[in-house]
Amino acid sequence: IAKEVAKLLEMKAQLGEDEGKHKFVLKTPKGTRDYGPKQMAIRERAFNAIISSFKRHGAEVIDTPVFELKETLTGKYGEDSKLIYDLKDQGGELLSLRYDLTVPFARYLAMNKITNMKRYHVAKVYRRDNPAMTRGRYREFYQCDFDIAGQFDPMIPDAECLKIVHEILSDLQLGDFVIKVNDRRILDGMFAVCGVPDSKFRTICSSVDKLDKVPWEEVRSEMVGEKGLSPEAADRIGEYVQLHGGLDLIERLLQDPKLSQNKLAKEGLGDMKLLFEYLTLFGITGKICFDLSLARGLDYYTGVIFEAVLLHQENEHVEEPVSVGSVAGGGRYDGLVGMFDPKGRKVPCVGVSIGIERIFSILEQRLEASEEKIRTTETQVLVASAQKKLLEERLKLISELWDAGIKAEMLYKKNPKLLNQLQYCEDTGIPLVAIVGEQELKDGVVKLRIVATREEVNVRRENLVEEIRIRTNQC
Repeated sequence: IAKEVAKLLEMKAQLGEDEGKHKFVLKTPKGTRDYGPKQMAIRERAFNAIISSFKRHGAEVIDTPVFELKETLTGKYGEDSKLIYDLKDQGGELLSLRYDLTVPFARYLAMNKITNMKRYHVAKVYRRDNPAMTRGRYREFYQCDFDIAGQFDPMIPDAECLKIVHEILSDLQLGDFVIKVNDRRILDGMFAVCGVPDSKFRTICSSVDKLDKVPWEEVRSEMVGEKGLSPEAADRIGEYVQLHGGLDLIERLLQDPKLSQNKLAKEGLGDMKLLFEYLTLFGITGKICFDLSLARGLDYYTGVIFEAVLLHQENEHVEEPVSVGSVAGGGRYDGLVGMFDPKGRKVPCVGVSIGIERIFSILEQRLEASEEKIRTTETQVLVASAQKKLLEERLKLISELWDAGIKAEMLYKKNPKLLNQLQYCEDTGIPLVAIVGEQELKDGVVKLRIVATREEVNVRRENLVEEIRIRTNQC
């Protein structure tokens, strides 16, 4: 029997090897995707708009490792901590992939004893989520963060962060949007006056945070059923979290008999009033909404929190615009750096994170619908020849252009047909063709053809670079 078993196992092993050859699965891991040249071109546009806004506001750029010590990340994200990717212990360190760019930034500040910085950081982060990729949610995705660290007068940096969100969303022309703002202190004060025990603040907070996705009834039953909150307390919370408005609502809540007695809530409302005054000066209050249901589930927020949401009209007959999800979020986190500092020194921080993936999926859908042709290269000119045996001349000319910083291409054939060369320009959107021919070489000129109009002009070789620059700016 042993002999037969050994024989069968050997046969199975051989079969297994063969199977492996045929059954190679070609796919990206769950929750990830490839970006082809077309998608990358759209993506670059979005990144450029975001980064130029960050730079306009005086931010420096930093980068941090893609993984951190596991202990750096634990305990900073509340209920979301279960989504952290842990790596195998290699070399005696327990590591995790970064979950966001905020905690690494706080670690960086504490480690380098920096107490004052305005920085931006664009990089990939990782979440062990079950993602809805159609809505731009992934396990690996980019975040674009802008943060102001330092001790400043209240609400000035916070107002600037909101101005940046407004700037970027207007610049990207994504359609109508609203930026919801709230304050953790108002939330905590509200929980206290509604009778939520201290120990349940954070967990009730993450329930409230679901209000933009599910109706109040569901949130209420989660609070009472799963989280053990008394029905009375839940109903009191319900009266507040369904309120939203502007300065008038802040004034009203400052007069609220219960809230105005709570020190935290009063502080938060006072700062919120100040914030709205600054936002009025920036001229952006039309897009800002004070919303008591905004909670943002992360544990590290301590003050103002905000979230930008895109709206779209289903059709003209709908009064209420429908939300298509959050595209930016952030807030104030004054205690995070202190968690890393051996002496517990605090560095107040406020920051915003732009959700590039969701923005990108909207831009992608829009471009598909518009059928606009997207260029995937930036080539300004194709170096071409009209006759045979001119490869050396093309190589000489293209080298001159490259050395002068001109983006140029040529076809990799010794004797390409002129028609094929012109067709290549049509296909890839190259605006100009520099044609070398025997007569042109004798005369010391290059024939420059404008692809769109088919107009041709002779340009002296020494003036070619300047002419290409002028023409490219016009195209």
